Amino acid sequence: MADPTAETVADKVADAGSRATAADATGGATGGGAGALALPAPRRRPTGTGRKLAIGATAWVVAILFVLPYLEMFVTALRPADQLTEDSYLPSEFQWSNFVDVWKDSTLGDNLKVSLIVCALSTLLVVVVALPAAYYTARRRFRGRGLFLLLVLVTQMFQPTSLLVGLYREFFIFDLLDSMWALVLVNGAFNLAFSVWILTAYFSSIPVELEEAAMIDGASRLGALRRVTLPLAMPGIVTAVIFTFIAAWSEFVVALTLITTPEKQPLTVGINNFLGVYEVQWQYLFAGSVIAIVPVVVLFAFIEKHVVSGLTAGSIK
Repeated sequence: MADPTAETVADKVADAGSRATAADATGGATGGGAGALALPAPRRRPTGTGRKLAIGATAWVVAILFVLPYLEMFVTALRPADQLTEDSYLPSEFQWSNFVDVWKDSTLGDNLKVSLIVCALSTLLVVVVALPAAYYTARRRFRGRGLFLLLVLVTQMFQPTSLLVGLYREFFIFDLLDSMWALVLVNGAFNLAFSVWILTAYFSSIPVELEEAAMIDGASRLGALRRVTLPLAMPGIVTAVIFTFIAAWSEFVVALTLITTPEKQPLTVGINNFLGVYEVQWQYLFAGSVIAIVPVVVLFAFIEKHVVSGLTAGSIK
């Protein structure tokens, strides 16, 4: 015989389950219900697209502002002589022969050759002298080290124009006036202090334990410097090379004072010769300026990747 109490409990449980099912169905149909309120919709994270677009647009505007003077220089270099004073931005015809004429009818080719030789030799001189000086200063805590670095930095405060009289007298005594070697020595001396300062800071950032580990493995101090330290310091060396080359390439006042023969003058002084007393040959002046910036652009194109890779490798190591 079945227990009536058990049947009553079972009926109550079944009735409660049916009511819950009906309530869920009603809540789902009407969009209400406790379950719907307990689970809010997930929020979407901002993607930052607007910020990226603003930064990109600003970068393009800045780049255009920097490129416009060079574009104007290039357009003026292609203008015919009778259209130099016209208001139109573009000439009626592009006269590419201006580049040929400025190369054939002036000493610009010789000036370019002198500039390349002077800059290369000055950069080589600076690197050869600055590397051992910076390495010794970074690795040895000798007395007066801080004062030495301060004096190195102070020498950068002197302008070449303030030293012209002394330089002219000195090179006159040594019979080096109107000589390419005078420019090599001057450019090397002016840029040596900056290179020593930069390389000293870079050598100091390289742990000395790396060299000690190499010497434990059997390498000499020179071998450890060549195989371990110099590869890690390559970004600093490339930085010193770039700054020295550009500074020597753009130097004007000392070259104008020490060199008088047109064929021996660097490119900066050679371009200045197109500024006459009664007439300025603007098309040739700007054509020479376009030629003058090409070597620097090529240098950056070849060295930029080495700078980026060297900085990345240095940070990882």
